[in-house]
Amino acid sequence: MFTTEMLESVKKVEATRAARMGTEPERMSAEEKDALLKQYHPDYREEGFDRIQVGPNAGQKAPRELTALLHSNSRLLHRNLDLTKIDYDVDVLVIGGGGAGASAAIEAKAAGADVMIVTKLRIGDANTMMAEGGIQAADKENDSPVQHYLDAFGGGHFAARPELLRRLVMEAPDAIQWLNGLGVMFDKDESGRMVTTHGGGTSRKRMHACKDYTGAEIMRTLRDEVLNRKIPVAEFTSAVELLKDEKGQVAGAVLLNMETDDYLVARAKTVIIATGGAGRLHYQNFPTSNHYGATADGLVLGYRAGVPLLYQDTIQYHPTGVAYPSQIFGALVTEKVRSLGAMLVNREGEAFMHPLETRDVAAAAIIRECTQRGMGVTTPLGSGVWLDTPMIELMGGEGTIEKRIPAMLRMYLNYDIDMRRQPILVYPTLHYQNGGLEIGGDGFTKTVPNLLVAGEAVGGIHGRNRLMGNSLLDIIVFGRNAGKMAAARAKETVLGRPGLDHITEYARQLQAAGVETEGVSPLLLPDYARHER
Repeated sequence: MFTTEMLESVKKVEATRAARMGTEPERMSAEEKDALLKQYHPDYREEGFDRIQVGPNAGQKAPRELTALLHSNSRLLHRNLDLTKIDYDVDVLVIGGGGAGASAAIEAKAAGADVMIVTKLRIGDANTMMAEGGIQAADKENDSPVQHYLDAFGGGHFAARPELLRRLVMEAPDAIQWLNGLGVMFDKDESGRMVTTHGGGTSRKRMHACKDYTGAEIMRTLRDEVLNRKIPVAEFTSAVELLKDEKGQVAGAVLLNMETDDYLVARAKTVIIATGGAGRLHYQNFPTSNHYGATADGLVLGYRAGVPLLYQDTIQYHPTGVAYPSQIFGALVTEKVRSLGAMLVNREGEAFMHPLETRDVAAAAIIRECTQRGMGVTTPLGSGVWLDTPMIELMGGEGTIEKRIPAMLRMYLNYDIDMRRQPILVYPTLHYQNGGLEIGGDGFTKTVPNLLVAGEAVGGIHGRNRLMGNSLLDIIVFGRNAGKMAAARAKETVLGRPGLDHITEYARQLQAAGVETEGVSPLLLPDYARHER
């Protein structure tokens, strides 16, 4: 499968392997990291951003692809809908069927609320399902939530909202036990104690995993729990606009049946946005590890309703996406591969960075090798560096890869690449939106009453960069909290008449700002989606 150039480079990787075993490059200083990020990380490429012209974040920058959606009109503008015809009437409406949405629905149901989930694909079709490496929680004797907080706060460039990060780390051990009680099959030793490992930027081993399909196992369990509790799920049904009453409260959403193109009205006393990420917008033409529906829908819905964005200009590019073979270009190579001992090396077999630097630093270092230093390996779609996976077997013993990362092994074997014997080529892939809608510590937005946000659609939990394992954690912690809070608030909420005046006002602001657009948003599916009807 490898080209002649690749095979020549592999020989150099193999020749330098013995010298690299047991030694690691020193970690970069804070000053070195800052200089590296500013020169090579995509977040610092000004040509990748535009200024937002309207709404709460007017004047601030955002990725061009997201800005275009924020500068588009609602697909309901000038459409005469009968909002008195109610198709669904619930206490809690959860928009999104991933880990955050499922967790929220489970807890809302447990609190006695009438709750339903709407999701534009199927329940479980989400980035949660694709998360591999693990979920963090400080639950061992040599660790503490305080240490977890310090690691995450520093890894996020000290920009996380303290009240959000505090909740994340303090409730992490309980989140693990909740999942374990629901039936998630965490890796455990012979005594039944959970196995934990390091991740990039962690000072303790606090990564809990289910081999290398942790997200899939968590989502399997949550999906089964939703279905077993008979929580209604409207699949292939997108939320295309939030409803607000005359008091400014969120009052539900207008839905689009993706199969029939019919619009439906869902009335709800509280609404939880749990729509996930934006990877399928392919910021700056990067490949993505995200699922098909990750098109920033929740950010658009919340913003048009009046919710500010936070850190919308910060995106996480996972340092190790597949660079070769082309058939799986951009697919995620879990950070767990590095935590098990694999080292990043350039085409000459040189280790150019500590293997467990934070994701943004690692991504920038790889981009530097492939651009300024010219030390990348040419691939059909660009270039990449080697992740020296045979080191895992040499350090951990034969069979370690099959035992600890079996899904990754199978993925490469499908293309006749045996990562136990051969290194693999990687390059950064668009992975996670660090920024999102602004919430308070209780999960509610501060500007639209009764509207909550959970999961990747939230901004501020992780700051301007996220550590491995904290996203699977935040969907559980903030998903559960949103469900509990939404159920409690619904009991004291009296709804007025639902309306869409805010989209007319938003269109007026666009016109006043001189923004001319024929676009509509939310996007719902990538712009390369097949349209057969």
